[in-house]
Amino acid sequence: MDQVAGSKNDEFYTPAYAIKPILKYIKPHSTIWCPFDTNDSLFVNEFTNAGHKVIATHINNGFDFFVMPNLDCDYIISNPPYSLKTEVLNRLFQMNRPFAMLVGVVGLFESQKRFEMFKNHKFEIMYMNRRISYFKDYNEQKPSVNPPFQSVYICHNMLPKQIVFEQIKKIN
Repeated sequence: MDQVAGSKNDEFYTPAYAIKPILKYIKPHSTIWCPFDTNDSLFVNEFTNAGHKVIATHINNGFDFFVMPNLDCDYIISNPPYSLKTEVLNRLFQMNRPFAMLVGVVGLFESQKRFEMFKNHKFEIMYMNRRISYFKDYNEQKPSVNPPFQSVYICHNMLPKQIVFEQIKKIN
C-alpha cells in the first residue's frame, strides 16, 4: 500500500465532463481496467453507462497497480496518482496495452527520465480546451478552484493521430 499510496494530495477525482472526450475513442463493448478507481469513480460510472465492462482496482481495496498482473482488458484508463505518474506511465508502456491516463501537463516532459520514456515509446496526447476542476468528495462533487495547470490524456495506441484536440464543456 505504501508504494502506490503516494502523496496525501494524490486523491483527486475526475468530473464526468473530462471523461466524455475519451469515450469516442473506445470500441463498443470493450473491457476497461481502471487501476486507480473504486466503484464510486465517475470513470467506472461513465464507462459502464456507455456499455463497457469495467474492472475497478484501487490501492484502498488492496489492489497495488505495481504488483498486479497485466489484466485481460482492451484499455487501461484512469487518473493516476500525481506523485507517481512517471512510474505509472513507465509500467503502462511496458504492459503494451492501449491506455489513456489523465495527467497534469506541467513538467510532464521536463524530467530526463520522462523525456527518455516518451522519446522511446509511441504515444498520443489529447489536449482539451479547458482546465479540469477536480474534486475531493464523490457525495458533494464540489469542483476545486480552477486549477493552475492544464490536464491532458497521455495515450498509447488509442488516438488516430499523435495530438488530438477536444472540446469540453464544464458543468457546475
